[in-house]
Amino acid sequence: MLTIEPIPAFSDNYIWLFHDSGSNRACVVDPGDASPVEAALQARGLTLDTILITHHHFDHVGGLEQLCANHAPQVYGPHNPAIDRIGHRLGAGDSIEVLNVRFDVMEVPGHTLDHIAYFHQAEQPLVFCGDTLFAAGCGRVFEGTPHMMLQSLEALASLPAATRIYCAHEYTLANLAFARAAEPANEDVAARLREAEAARAQGQPTVPSTLAQELATNPFLRCRTAALRTSLAQQGRLSSELPDEVFATVRGWKDNF
Repeated sequence: MLTIEPIPAFSDNYIWLFHDSGSNRACVVDPGDASPVEAALQARGLTLDTILITHHHFDHVGGLEQLCANHAPQVYGPHNPAIDRIGHRLGAGDSIEVLNVRFDVMEVPGHTLDHIAYFHQAEQPLVFCGDTLFAAGCGRVFEGTPHMMLQSLEALASLPAATRIYCAHEYTLANLAFARAAEPANEDVAARLREAEAARAQGQPTVPSTLAQELATNPFLRCRTAALRTSLAQQGRLSSELPDEVFATVRGWKDNF
């Protein structure tokens, strides 16, 4: 059975650790800091076998050098020569097997141009999506364009509704506060915010979510819905009903929320 758990890092990052209960081999996703990874491996008696990288930002790759020096794992990541230590560079259409688990690679640029995601199709599908899709939010558009980011989000939105969304940050409360502003009448958002507040009050992570939850509550996945467009219009924020323009409006509002 595959076990997946978050390793908290920095102030709000999650480094995802997964391993098969039948072995002591482990994989981590986006190790921005080596120290908490080393502590987690030691506490669980695990050996680092593989590292998956989604994009080049330091809070996702900062621990790579030390972990490679200490463990010599296989490292998979995007076609970005600026990221040292990647032994297997991946793009759209590639598939890999990690700890007997198959992942299909998706290119999801926008937050960065090199961003990829790792999708596992199974009875309980999952995706490691880095900073492209968050619980109730999405990453800032740093290197791409709104059109590019929306295409990436819609590619993720096309996955099975049961897909578990393993994003890389604990941003859920802030994202849901914005989602309430964007769609005040959305009762699914209100209910999810109450659940997230209760989880954080107990020190529990709010992720992973499911794609079904995101489709119901994440404004960045709702740019084609009449409900979001109507809410934006009522607030004097809708300049166009074109999905690219709706997304750009919502992302620009969130940037300054």
